[in-house]
Amino acid sequence: MYRAIFKRILDFIISFCLIFLLSPFLILTSIILIFQNKGTPIFLQTRPGKNQKAFKIIKFKTMTDQRNEQGEMLPDHQRITSLGKIIRKLSIDELPQLINVLKGEMSLVGPRPLLFKYIPLFSEEQLRRHEVRPGITGWAQVNGRNSISWTKKFQLDVEYVDNLSLALDLKILYQTVLKVIKKEGINQQEDRPMQPFNGKN
Repeated sequence: MYRAIFKRILDFIISFCLIFLLSPFLILTSIILIFQNKGTPIFLQTRPGKNQKAFKIIKFKTMTDQRNEQGEMLPDHQRITSLGKIIRKLSIDELPQLINVLKGEMSLVGPRPLLFKYIPLFSEEQLRRHEVRPGITGWAQVNGRNSISWTKKFQLDVEYVDNLSLALDLKILYQTVLKVIKKEGINQQEDRPMQPFNGKN
C-alpha cells in the first residue's frame, strides 16, 4: 500500500508544503542567479524517470556554459561559479526538484536520475533502479555517494527498490538532513569529481 499509494500522497503533501514555505527563499535565489548567470537561474535536462519515461529535471544553474577550443563543454569543476560552489555545498541547487516531485515525475526518496546515455550501459539488474520514481535523495546518497563506485551505487539503488518502505524513506530523509547540516558526503569534491559511468566502474 505504501509503495503503490501512500508514498505518492506523502510526496505531494510534503513537496507542496515545502515549496510554499521556501518560496521566498527560492525566489530570492532565482533573482540572485539571474544576475550571476546574466540570464536564466534554472537548469533543465532530460532524464529517465520511472520505467525510463523522460522528464525534465529542474535545478538551480550553478555552472557556466564555457567550452574549449573544440567546442566541447569544459568539465563540471571548471565551469562551476563561485556562487554555484556555495549553492552546491548547501545542496540548494536540488530544491527546485520539489516541483518535479509535486508533478509526480520524481519522489523525495529514490534512486538519483542519471543521463539517458547511461541506459545502454546498465545490466538488467541495474535497470531495475527505474522501477520506482527517481528521488531528490536516495539510499546510495546517504551511503557514500561519490566516495563509492558506480557499481556499488547501483547495488544500493536496487536494494532500495527491493526494500522500499515508509521506515526506510524516513531513515534516508533523516540521514540526508544530517549530512547536509554536517556538509558530509553530499556533493562531489572539486578536486575529486565523480567520473562518468562507463559500464564497468
